[in-house]
Amino acid sequence: MNREEETSCSHELLDEETLFVVSQTFKALGDPTRIRILNLLCEGEHSVNDIADVLDLGQSTVSHQLRFLKNLRLVKFRREGTTMYYSTDDDHIMNLLKQAIEHATHN
Repeated sequence: MNREEETSCSHELLDEETLFVVSQTFKALGDPTRIRILNLLCEGEHSVNDIADVLDLGQSTVSHQLRFLKNLRLVKFRREGTTMYYSTDDDHIMNLLKQAIEHATHN
């Protein structure tokens, strides 16, 4: 695939489901708290308590945002006893996030 093919948009009409998923994905990336959570999870797996402590957020806020991200399949979790550990679940979106961060910090 050449550079032009990588950056060109599809000329096909998008179905309603695709439009919805794309808009929800951008909605997820449009929230500063979710961006902070995803950026932290880029480093590796974290528990809800770890995320809350590192980002100085309430546990209920973190749980709410993780539920939103999980429903979009942007994060996944595993349970160890009573602790839930979250990690990223979509490399495409994480690459998009990394590119957006690089764009924002580019001088």
